[in-house]
Amino acid sequence: MATPVKLSIVYYSSTGTTAEIAKELRDASVKAGAEVRLVKAAELAPRAAIEANPAWAANHAATVDIPEATPEDIEWADAVLFGSATRFGNTSSQLQQFIDTLGGLWAQGKLANKVYSGFTSSALLHAGQETTLQALYTSVHHFGGIVVAPGFTSPVKFVDGNPYGTSHVDGQGTNPVDDTTRAAARVQAERVVRIAAQLKAA
Repeated sequence: MATPVKLSIVYYSSTGTTAEIAKELRDASVKAGAEVRLVKAAELAPRAAIEANPAWAANHAATVDIPEATPEDIEWADAVLFGSATRFGNTSSQLQQFIDTLGGLWAQGKLANKVYSGFTSSALLHAGQETTLQALYTSVHHFGGIVVAPGFTSPVKFVDGNPYGTSHVDGQGTNPVDDTTRAAARVQAERVVRIAAQLKAA
């Protein structure tokens, strides 16, 4: 029997939207047969800033038991899902700081030949979702990684409309993660696990 795909989901979320997508991806990946680590990028913001925003403080408390990501989580994995809210059309500083710690693994060639995919959220419609994912994939190209975006490979993707990855518009917290986003996450997770399994078996 083939060994399961080892999948790390590494995300940063301030007010909880990206965290909710990460959990949907985790559940779908486990259902698809993967062994999953769900980890978060370390928080860089000062405590005062977190406490000044009730949604941020609530998410910070709700996810306190989720381990912080380490480079070993990437070395261990056959596939990696990176998630971040969009920040001026780019990844958050918290996720980027984690990616910047991977230089040692990169220098040893240990980031290459893994499957990578991304997910994101924003407060407003569009608001840099696609450029955030493309910026994330720029790092993957430097790794020598294999980008497995969902594309328009399922009717579900013609509903959510983002071929680069799962994305959600939260409307400053007024639009919770909905069925469209959850369905897109399931398609992405299943595709990542399937392609990673094929590569692992090759």
